[in-house]
Amino acid sequence: MLVLGIDSGLANTGYGFVRSVGSKFEMVDSGNIKTAAKVPSPDRLKVISDTLDRLVELHQPQVLAIEELFFSKNVTSALAVGEARGVAKLVAANNEIPVFDYKPAEVKKAIVGYGAATKRQIQEMIKVVLNLDFIPQPDHAADALALAICHLRSRKLLELQERHTI
Repeated sequence: MLVLGIDSGLANTGYGFVRSVGSKFEMVDSGNIKTAAKVPSPDRLKVISDTLDRLVELHQPQVLAIEELFFSKNVTSALAVGEARGVAKLVAANNEIPVFDYKPAEVKKAIVGYGAATKRQIQEMIKVVLNLDFIPQPDHAADALALAICHLRSRKLLELQERHTI
């Protein structure tokens, strides 16, 4: 299974494609879609949409994993993240890709085993889980990879539970 993880934001949208191969995971692609603050918001959202469309067409993921929108004291920032999230979900819907939302603590627990893990701990575990010689950069790409791994681990756990349920 190939999962596209998305760390959404208007200025930076991280993406990460992770494939499950047996019991192992491999990074297929990752990166960051950066948009300029000087550009009007609709044009920035179009850049995100067009780039995600191209990536989905290229890699053909079966699932999109995205972080749930959390409450923020900075309303403007939260709205911008929500808009970028909506664009990612629309790209998924247009390509008939199911979307799964994860809370930040769920992702941390799935990656490190601890729901209050630090960003550095998560990045180190991503490196280990994906058998990489480096920590994926920028942070947005690493966060997107973490979301994809979270989905794959959650799915594997559900499969194990289903097999052992009588």
